[in-house]
Amino acid sequence: MNWDDQQPPWGGGKKANPAEDFVASLIRKLKEVFDPDLAAGGGGEGTGRGRGNGEPQRGGGRVIAVIAAVLVFLAIVNGAYFTINPGEQGVVLRFGRFSRIANPGLNFKIPLVDQVIKVDVKTVRKEEFGFRTRKAARRTQYAKRGYDAESLMLTADKNVIDVEWIVQYRIKDPVDYLFRVKNVAEAVRDLSEKVMRRIVGNMDFDYVLGNRDVLASEVARELQKDLDGYRSGVDVVKVQLQDVNPPDAVKPAFNEVNEADQDMKRLVNEAEEAYNRQIPKARGTAKQRIQEAEGYAVARINQAKGDTARFLALYKEYRQARDVTRKRLYFETMQKVIPRVKEVYVVDRKQKGILPLLNLNRPGAASK
Repeated sequence: MNWDDQQPPWGGGKKANPAEDFVASLIRKLKEVFDPDLAAGGGGEGTGRGRGNGEPQRGGGRVIAVIAAVLVFLAIVNGAYFTINPGEQGVVLRFGRFSRIANPGLNFKIPLVDQVIKVDVKTVRKEEFGFRTRKAARRTQYAKRGYDAESLMLTADKNVIDVEWIVQYRIKDPVDYLFRVKNVAEAVRDLSEKVMRRIVGNMDFDYVLGNRDVLASEVARELQKDLDGYRSGVDVVKVQLQDVNPPDAVKPAFNEVNEADQDMKRLVNEAEEAYNRQIPKARGTAKQRIQEAEGYAVARINQAKGDTARFLALYKEYRQARDVTRKRLYFETMQKVIPRVKEVYVVDRKQKGILPLLNLNRPGAASK
């Protein structure tokens, strides 16, 4: 049974394959070039012997046609058209030299001449220092053992600190990324570690612990500057500090120092609170006393000045009418004194005893 005559169980006969037909046609033409009897249509002896002078010219034309067909076939196989996906850029090389950048979409190239390298310029790549991500999930798992050489650094005050960080970057120039630096990821790692160690080495231990954002921004700026100097073709998206701590060997001592420092700050805050509560109160009390004393002094001075002015006025009247003024002063004084006197006694110089004249305190005494 001929397998070509069989029908598939789902129906429909055998469909023609353009690629297979083209290959079969190409092979047939090659056979015709090297075997003229096949080109004559039958392969008989008379046909092969009866070639005239025009056969070499026809054979040469056939060779050219075959070469052209081969070129067309290679063009179809290699593809004169190619597609660049969104988020990618294509670097087109012509005879191994950069020619142009192909943007996303359908693009054309010259077969056997142009070569296309697709570069993902959208994906954000990252490099981890001091740890590695084992499993990225809802609860990401990290591995830190064996990466101390990347994260241990020396600060400006001669203390050792453990800094773990991530550098995120993406490709901004695919040509520089492909041809300027041999291993861009390794270059990013080396430059990141160099910049981080240099900046941390110029900061004190406490400053690094308390200013992570400043450290991260400074590292990102310096790293981008170095990468641009190497023309690496990458753009630093973010430098993120994961963990900044003292080494495990000195963590207990460091915790004790922190506790002592916290206690000191607490006592200082309590002292400042008492100071802020008592000192303003004492200052207010002192100011109140001073103002009261000043007011008392002003009142006494004004009273003394008034008494002096009154006395001088009375003295002036007294000089003009001594008897009248004396009696008026006597009466005014008695009007002030008598209402406050409980008992009144009239003493006679010749009388040896004391005779009460009026008893104003006893009810009804005035009516008797």
